[in-house]
This record gives sequence, C-alpha cells and structure tokens, in this order.
Amino acid sequence: MVMKSFRGNTPKLAERVWVDESAVLIGDVEIGKDSSVWPLVAIRGDMHRIRIGERTSIQDNSCLHITHASSYKPEGHPLEIGDDVTVGHMAMLHGCKIGNKVLVGMGTTILDGAVVEDEVIIGAGSLVPPGKRLESGFMYLGSPVKKVRALKESEITYFQYAGLNYVKLKDEYLAEQAAGK
Repeated sequence: MVMKSFRGNTPKLAERVWVDESAVLIGDVEIGKDSSVWPLVAIRGDMHRIRIGERTSIQDNSCLHITHASSYKPEGHPLEIGDDVTVGHMAMLHGCKIGNKVLVGMGTTILDGAVVEDEVIIGAGSLVPPGKRLESGFMYLGSPVKKVRALKESEITYFQYAGLNYVKLKDEYLAEQAAGK
C-alpha cells in the first residue's frame, strides 16, 4: 500500500486492518479495527478528514474524497463512514456521511453533504445527490436515488453477516501476508 503524509497528517490504521498493496491512502485518514481496503482503492484525505469505522469494507476501485473548506462552504465536508458498512466495487464517496450497517452498491456515487442513515441499502449504480438524506430502514435505487421500499428483516440481518464475512476474508489475507505468501 502507499501511505502518504500530507499537511502534517499521516493515515492511521487501527488493529487488524488490512489494506491491499495497490491501495493509496493520503493525509487525514483513520480506519477502524477489522476493516479492509481492497485493490486499487484511493482514499484521499488531503484537504479534510476521512473517518472509516470498524468492520467496514471498501472494495476494489472505489474512490473516497472530501470537500475542502472554502468561502463557498466554510466548514467543507469531511467523509465519515460508520461501522459494518460494505462499500461495493467502484463506488465514489465524496464529502458525505454514511451511518452504520449500510450497503453501498457497486458503482454508486454519493455526493457532498449527503447523509445516509443507519441500516440502508443503496442499489448498484445509484446516484445520491448533494445534500440528500436517506432514511434508516429503506432500500434506495436509481439516478437520482428514490426510496423503493422498507427493508426486510433478512436484509437487516445481512449487514452483520456481510461485515463479519469481510473480517474473515481480510484475516485470511493478513495470515498469508504474515506467512510471506
């Protein structure tokens, strides 16, 4: 992995975090324990902070960035991702807030100031516009996203399963890495 300091901030990884060697982490980035960052992910906290919770998986080719503070938006928009979140392949997360137990579908874009509450599924290829709030307990689809329906109990229990499945997988990667394979 490439970890670069910027403006005096160096990425910080908690215990048992796995980051693929092709990923790039820059600046004010903190990743919680048992989380994973997969191949070709870019996490760029160069002008604001990025916080990623525990047991969260950022999958291949995703791009995570922020909105800097300016006269247009004095406080900017950091990027905050909660615990037990699965971010699908090729997602673009920019200056938004994502709660706990969320599934961000492959190829989804979530823009500045958007808030995704806990226990939400966002379907693949969706666009969450700037400032949009996605209410807890629902599935959203489309470009721009629309609330489709309430989540089923099986979907709600899936969040924990998905989080623990990626913890198990990243542990296998860590074990092979430690064994020099």
